[in-house]
Amino acid sequence: MKNKVIIIVSGEPHSVFLEIFFKSLKYKSYKSPILLITSKKLLKFQMKKFKFNKKINLIDLKNFSENDLDKKSINLINVEYSNNSKSKKNINDTNSFIKNCFDVGFDLVKKNKSYKFINGPIVKNKFLKKKFPGMTEYIANNFNIKKFAMMIYNKDLSVCPITTHIPLKNVSKIITKKKIYEKVNLVDQFFKKYKGKRAKIAILGLNPHCESIDNLNEDEKIIKPAVKQLSKKGVKISGPYSADTMFLKKNRNKFDVIIGMYHDQVLTPIKTLYEYDAINITLGLPFIRISPDHGPNIKMIGKNKSSPLSLIRALNFLDKN
Repeated sequence: MKNKVIIIVSGEPHSVFLEIFFKSLKYKSYKSPILLITSKKLLKFQMKKFKFNKKINLIDLKNFSENDLDKKSINLINVEYSNNSKSKKNINDTNSFIKNCFDVGFDLVKKNKSYKFINGPIVKNKFLKKKFPGMTEYIANNFNIKKFAMMIYNKDLSVCPITTHIPLKNVSKIITKKKIYEKVNLVDQFFKKYKGKRAKIAILGLNPHCESIDNLNEDEKIIKPAVKQLSKKGVKISGPYSADTMFLKKNRNKFDVIIGMYHDQVLTPIKTLYEYDAINITLGLPFIRISPDHGPNIKMIGKNKSSPLSLIRALNFLDKN
């Protein structure tokens, strides 16, 4: 099972993803075969642009078999895209293309062709159109999954926000003991399955120094009781800790995962510490979904300066599991 095909949905067509994809293939060979889902025209244009020479092995989706894959070629399922890189971008065409690519990838997963899934970055506000806070929620919805979490994973330290892509003013309204139990248990299950151990987890408070002048102090009324209950059930968790000092080396080195209350509370420090040496894993899905931990980086398109490290880490993780 370990060599099951890695499905890659290219994501935003006007991004640096194909550049870093080429660089990832140049970096090393992977044991697992790779199946790319994107536009053949777009792929060939980018290959020529970056002088990346490799045979394209066109895969018939209707009769797909892993035996059709060739590790020496780019295995491709072609999804038509009317906006080639020389034409004026049309958002409706782009969104249809992205959705069609994801639908092909999801269908392969649902048919048990693979449990390994990577997608390139998306311009979320244009593609999701406020229907979902982020791609994590979009993908979970496509598989009817209600309990899920976003974890930014690095082998030395990972982080997980209780809330994801929501306005900061709404964070305190959404945090509940139930939601904390849900996210923490998903993190704990991931570490037991893929790392063979229970994670040492630190949980952050919501308020500065875990204190509040309001009548409702979420740290005392919600977070601390949740930690106590989880600890009673065997989870290696402690807190709440003040966010302003938790990422100091002497503090973070004691833990495998730091769980925060909102997106930037934990993603800002983890990206500062590790930059591109981390991957975004969606927990709770019936397959492993990873995306490189960066955006489309539209300003860098065509400059051949984008780092492939996060995609390499994603491929390495799936190659081993």
